[in-house]
Amino acid sequence: MSEANDGKALTVTLEGASFSRIPIRTRVVMPGDDLDAFTREYAADQVRAGDLLFVTEKIVAITQGRSYLVEEIQPRRLALFLSKYVTRTPYGIGLGMPETMEMALRECGTPRILLAAAVSAVTKAFGRKGDFYRIAGDKARAIDGPTSGTIPPYNKAVVLGPERPRDVAQRLKALLGSVCEVAVVDINDLGGNILGSTVDKATERRLLAILKDNPLGQGHQSTPLGIVRTA
Repeated sequence: MSEANDGKALTVTLEGASFSRIPIRTRVVMPGDDLDAFTREYAADQVRAGDLLFVTEKIVAITQGRSYLVEEIQPRRLALFLSKYVTRTPYGIGLGMPETMEMALRECGTPRILLAAAVSAVTKAFGRKGDFYRIAGDKARAIDGPTSGTIPPYNKAVVLGPERPRDVAQRLKALLGSVCEVAVVDINDLGGNILGSTVDKATERRLLAILKDNPLGQGHQSTPLGIVRTA
C-alpha cells in the first residue's frame, strides 16, 4: 500500500468505520496531456472493487486547457481594485491578486463578482465571513493562483476550475471499467468541495469528511489522484 504524504495519516475513522486515503504519485500533468490516458496509466492497476477514486480539480482543468501563465493575463483596472480587498491566507492567494481576480471576472461575469464584493463588504462589517464565495459560486472558489509551494510551472500560473466535472467523473468511471466510483474534488487546507462525482449527495458529504485534512497535500507532493478504500 502507498505511503501517506508527510504530515497526513493514511487512515481515518469516521462514524465507527476506518478508511484509507491512498495517494497515487504521478509525473507532473502538463497542458496538452490527455486525462483519460493519464488516469489509465496511473490508476487502472491501483483501483479495486468498492474503491472511490478522487481526482483533483486542478489536473482536470489543466488537461482541459484552463491553465494560464500569469504573464499572459492582462488585468483590467476593476480587477486591480477588487483584489486589494480580498483577504489572503497562508494556504493560497485566492483572488487576492489582480490576475486571479481578472479570471474570476471572466469566468463568473462582472455583475456577479460586483454583487459578491458588495454583499461581502457589508456582511464583513458585522463579522460574517464567506459571503463573497457563496455568491460568486464554485467557479470563483475553484480558481487557483500561483504560490511558491506549487510544482512548476504552476507556481507561475492561474488554473481555473474544471468544466463539466460530473461528466468527467462519469467518463473516468466508465474508462476504469466501472470498478470504482469517481469524484472530482477541490480540497485544500481550508476545506473543500466535491465538484462532480458518480455517487449520491450523502456519499459526497461523507467523502468531504474523509478528506477534510487534505491528504493529497498542497504543494510539491505530485499526488493528484487518490483512492478512498474501506480499511
